[in-house]
Amino acid sequence: MEGAVSTVNPAQAPDLDQPDQPGLELAQFGAGCFWGVELAFQRVEGVEKTEVGYSQGQLAGPTYEDICRGDTSHAEVVRVHYDPHVCPYTTLLDVFWARHDPTTINRQGNDVGTQYRSGIYYYNEEQAKLAKESKEAKQREVKETIVTEIVPAKAFYRAEEYHQQYLEKGGRGGAKQSSKKGCNDLIRCYG
Repeated sequence: MEGAVSTVNPAQAPDLDQPDQPGLELAQFGAGCFWGVELAFQRVEGVEKTEVGYSQGQLAGPTYEDICRGDTSHAEVVRVHYDPHVCPYTTLLDVFWARHDPTTINRQGNDVGTQYRSGIYYYNEEQAKLAKESKEAKQREVKETIVTEIVPAKAFYRAEEYHQQYLEKGGRGGAKQSSKKGCNDLIRCYG
């Protein structure tokens, strides 16, 4: 159609952001409420930075209130900046599978809604391949069907500052949790 203007939804565009430091790569995961998932990744050697936010949705620039309405299609995600020479992508996948139940559709525990879905959002074909292989391996370990989506990472919208490193900062109750590398303390999620 001559003269037609393309109207691409910016929320559906690929995440073209770059890591803060040279040599790092990005990974993005949705595994329920992002607070506990983020703390699990913060504790991994080779993870240089984590940030929580919203991705895979239809609304550009969403807020937490927008996401909670349940009509934007976003997932709560953790975006990880990692050094692949210290922390292979497969290590991140292991943390992802261990941190949530990938067999529940749009739900993790008491958190219900599409924003709590299980997803691996890849940045390149190597991540896609490894994600699919890890899902197949995990499926051999569980009876229920794994519902984790594996699709390209779309635009990432950083969540409000109070959500960033929420459990490390102490959450609402002020009981800080360690983000120290290698820490195995139980991760307690609370609002």
